[in-house]
Amino acid sequence: MEIARTARLRLRTASLDDTAFYYTLVNDPAFIEHIGDRGIRSLDDARQALLAGPIAMQETRGHSLYMVELKEEGSPDGHVAIGMCGLIKRDTLDEIDIGYAYLPEWRGQGYAFEAARAVLDYAPTIGIRRLLAITSPNNLASNGLLRKLGMSFVHFTHLVPEDAGSNLYSLEL
Repeated sequence: MEIARTARLRLRTASLDDTAFYYTLVNDPAFIEHIGDRGIRSLDDARQALLAGPIAMQETRGHSLYMVELKEEGSPDGHVAIGMCGLIKRDTLDEIDIGYAYLPEWRGQGYAFEAARAVLDYAPTIGIRRLLAITSPNNLASNGLLRKLGMSFVHFTHLVPEDAGSNLYSLEL
């Protein structure tokens, strides 16, 4: 299901056809460093994680992490997956947060901002009035993106006692 379109991107819900992409994304060294090691070591693990994560969240909550696709001429369906961006309800946060991750070759080109802006515009249409965001303090690009989106730093927090800690941001929509 298509969620949003921008000048260069299409955001849509995830499907099992995204298994290989998801496997590659969650095993990217920067993903592991800044977001965490999901322990996904096979395509079957990736398939199960998609089913239990974005696909289940979309079915039960009506929102999830969305596939971000670059509109590209010459690809079979006109789109190339470059990352994920969307709305997540984590057990460790009281409210919904925006999350995102991109493959290395697509970072630093404004795609994360473009997709996140589309998600911020979409959120109120499904009743979301306030969003949170978390990021690792040493992820300078992500901290900068959240500020560029208009999010305000709230405080440094530990989502679970054993984690290294995250910067928490918020935004009233």
